[in-house]
Amino acid sequence: MSDNIPDGFRLLRDVGGQFINVNGPLYFRKTDSGLILGLRIEERHCNPMGICHGGMLMTFCDMVMPMAANYAHKLAQFLPTISMTTDFVGPAKLGAWLEGRTDVLKVTRNLVFTQAIITADGEPAVRASGTFKRGATHAEMAKRQQG
Repeated sequence: MSDNIPDGFRLLRDVGGQFINVNGPLYFRKTDSGLILGLRIEERHCNPMGICHGGMLMTFCDMVMPMAANYAHKLAQFLPTISMTTDFVGPAKLGAWLEGRTDVLKVTRNLVFTQAIITADGEPAVRASGTFKRGATHAEMAKRQQG
């Protein structure tokens, strides 16, 4: 299933650590309006009813919002989640293509405020909002991992 990816999306590599490597794969597309993330729903993402598990949808939201904020505001920072609210507004069925689009509402010295809409095959599936703490830069994180 994961080989049926819409045009313009590329595989996202080396982001989110092992957790996302196991739970993805995630795809991205850069547009004039921001960064869009995508995910093809596989059987391993689903509950017994063949619908994407809410925890997986929340994981997707938790990647979409900070990544889009980093892209839109050129932050290059780790943005740990302080709070996230999700409303499940429609099903994301097995085989569906998820797309996440984010609005960055405000960036302060310490925090980032966002909201996102996740669609499944073009239909709304999740509405989310998130607050993220501005943390270490990507360069600082790389140094920590090396030694």
